[in-house]
Amino acid sequence: MTNIETPTYLKDASQLLSNDGFKTTGLWYHGTTSGLSDSIAEKGLIGSGDAELNKMAKKAMATIGNNYTERKEPVFLTQSKELAYYWANEKAKLRKTRFGSDEAPVVFEVKLPDELASTVKTDVGAATMLLEENNAYIEHVKALYEQNKVLLPELDPTQINRMAYLNLLGMAYIDADIAVDYIDQITA
Repeated sequence: MTNIETPTYLKDASQLLSNDGFKTTGLWYHGTTSGLSDSIAEKGLIGSGDAELNKMAKKAMATIGNNYTERKEPVFLTQSKELAYYWANEKAKLRKTRFGSDEAPVVFEVKLPDELASTVKTDVGAATMLLEENNAYIEHVKALYEQNKVLLPELDPTQINRMAYLNLLGMAYIDADIAVDYIDQITA
């Protein structure tokens, strides 16, 4: 079980979870840190948007003599504020480790127009999480299921339906930047 205490105003698993997994309502959420929230408020959600971490990776690779080619990563989304908060907390921990910053987790609500909403994809890259023993995110999701008295089915990455990554694990992404007009930071 993880030790992440989700603030009450972001708890939504009890409303979203059923035996089919996390319900999709048409609203999406993105978790990040307060250190990036001003940039997001100004520019929107940009794939590979943490320029400071990207710069650090590029510098580290150059130091060891490797060429580093930056890849544009998609924007992570989930249908649950509670799951977005998990990832926001992880991002805050990462930035604290890398930069010594004391940033708070923040969650953005994303209301996509139909043409963008139809391009949200289930994140099958989450299969690697299922292969790891005691993966922190999978353990967090299991705990949410248990707290809400819902059974999480056994997830075999060699046989899982690709939609299970979205429905059961809340993992999705979009290969497009998301304009400021479609996002709002959630506050208490």
